[in-house]
Amino acid sequence: MTDRFNLPARLLHWTMATMILAMLLIGAAMVTSLADYHALVALHRPLGALILLLAVLRLANRWRHPPPPLPADLPAWQRIAAHGSHVALYGLMLALPLVGWGMLSAARYPIVLAGPVVLPPILPQSPMLAASLRHVHTGLAYALVAVFLAHLGAALMHALIRQDGVFASMAPWRSRR
Repeated sequence: MTDRFNLPARLLHWTMATMILAMLLIGAAMVTSLADYHALVALHRPLGALILLLAVLRLANRWRHPPPPLPADLPAWQRIAAHGSHVALYGLMLALPLVGWGMLSAARYPIVLAGPVVLPPILPQSPMLAASLRHVHTGLAYALVAVFLAHLGAALMHALIRQDGVFASMAPWRSRR
């Protein structure tokens, strides 16, 4: 067992963290800007598809290469919170793009990845279903913001207060410890 996540896990983590933060900002801008809406949607759709793909790759890597153990002195409630937040993060990284894809499928809006490459619809056309999924997508986005902030707070606690190697295990650089 190693004290660090493997290189693919670290690359996927930091790449996806950047992409998810960008996605949340783009999503917030989409609901506030009519002038830039179409340009933002053109970014949002393929970025969501890429996040879904990377989340699947990340899960596969995690199953093949389990994460390093948490510190032995970590309180039980923090272990449970860490596990729960990771389940929530992975669930949201999969659910949000899938719900978005389903919403756009039900609304019959194409998801253009690049040029002529378009994702196929995954749900039948239904304006009522599209409207319901829009609410679900929004609720999941708010949940992702909350879990993302909790995850960031925990990472900072491990890095700055506990200094127990948890942050260093996912850091893109090697720790001097």
